[in-house]
Amino acid sequence: MSRADLNKQPEQVAAMFDQVSTHYDRTNAMLSVGNAALWRMAATRAVNPEHGERILDIAAGTGTSSVALTKTGAHVVAADFSEGMIAVGRERHADNPQVEFVQADATALPFADNEFDAVTISFGLRNVVEPKKALAEFYRVTKPGGRVVICEFSTPPFAPIRVSYFAYLNHVMPLVVKLASSNAEAYDYLGESIAAWPNQSTLSAWLRGAGFEAVAYRNLSLGIVALHRGVKPADAAIAPS
Repeated sequence: MSRADLNKQPEQVAAMFDQVSTHYDRTNAMLSVGNAALWRMAATRAVNPEHGERILDIAAGTGTSSVALTKTGAHVVAADFSEGMIAVGRERHADNPQVEFVQADATALPFADNEFDAVTISFGLRNVVEPKKALAEFYRVTKPGGRVVICEFSTPPFAPIRVSYFAYLNHVMPLVVKLASSNAEAYDYLGESIAAWPNQSTLSAWLRGAGFEAVAYRNLSLGIVALHRGVKPADAAIAPS
């Protein structure tokens, strides 16, 4: 399946996430052999949320990453395209007034220009139909001088690791999914989307193209995951045309 095929029907992708929402966090922990929590901790540290800041967490799922961002006193808007994910998140975190759940499309965010001190997305950008359009939206809603942090599966730079990683995606992950998830088809899609996703340098170029500066990335787990960062110029107002 090509990336074009993956992007044709976003409503079907959202429906798959709705179906796996209840056990999504547990399945991810199993598939990542416990590393998912470490990757999200690294993303939280990169965002560096401060008391009183307003942060947008896109593709927030059930809000696991969003809640971590509130621990220093930031207010977090947890946005996700999946109605099922948002419903589970609202129920799980109803006692946390610092997190607000909103159903939203990453390519057409229902927020004002220059609204957030930071925008972050973890393991969700590759599932967006038009990722460059989403990056332009991230830029639009980020305050001048604000920051973007993207944590996403990537391409291990060392060939032996890369070969082993894709062998895991193709042969091991489907077996684990059959044990951990009620919807193996959804995770087939996720594996394919990971394999089709561009490498670190390409995503960095997309961030610069959206208008962000001081763009950099750091590999996690030997490049299986990459943590990308950028800053909206202090004199900026809206996304470049």
